[in-house]
Amino acid sequence: MSQHKPSKLRLEHLVKLEPLTANQATAFAKYKDGSNLVLTGCAGTGKTFIGSYLALEEVMDKDTPYEKLIVVRSAVPTRDMGFLPGTMEEKEDAYTAPYKAIINDLFEDKGAWDKLTQTKNLEFLTTSFIRGLTIKNAIVIIDEAQNCNYHELCSVITRLGENTKMIVSGDYYQSDFRHNNDKNGIGEFLKILDAMKYFDRIDFGWEDIVRSGLVRDFLMTKELVETGKL
Repeated sequence: MSQHKPSKLRLEHLVKLEPLTANQATAFAKYKDGSNLVLTGCAGTGKTFIGSYLALEEVMDKDTPYEKLIVVRSAVPTRDMGFLPGTMEEKEDAYTAPYKAIINDLFEDKGAWDKLTQTKNLEFLTTSFIRGLTIKNAIVIIDEAQNCNYHELCSVITRLGENTKMIVSGDYYQSDFRHNNDKNGIGEFLKILDAMKYFDRIDFGWEDIVRSGLVRDFLMTKELVETGKL
């Protein structure tokens, strides 16, 4: 018999997550000390997963001022979702699929994403639609930040209003940009965040890859090839 799933999610339905590596533990500690986070490094290290968990832990807690998690990413490669066919919901599906999987896993509920969006505890935005917004009482994750140009990254952070926190997640070596000017945007943006007292940066390395041995070896070799070290 299948286990009954609640129609409305609460904090106690969130899976209790423990850090698996030293850098993950650092991210947990810094965030719980009140820092905004910058999580950089290779794929497979759990950056988006733990960022989503830490944010939802506060969003689902009624004793915090945070009412929703907002996931923001750039609509690469078109830079504008308007070029994609279909309705807005269908266009978003191309980008929300990995986040739906993460959220559903964190609640062990295949309907968790839909439930949280219905209760306004979760929202997905692309940088194409963030202009003019003022974000309040929310935790914002900029994911795949390496695919945002400098202007997009600045646009997101300047939208933050009262009672907001931010987690920036990305990997220099996974950028979908073709031009160096766009690729360098994440580097320039992080220079600013590194100089601010409000952010703590954690750089994830190969030792933090939590996927299978084959995937770990592939990601390590891929980075060596792409950086000219192999």
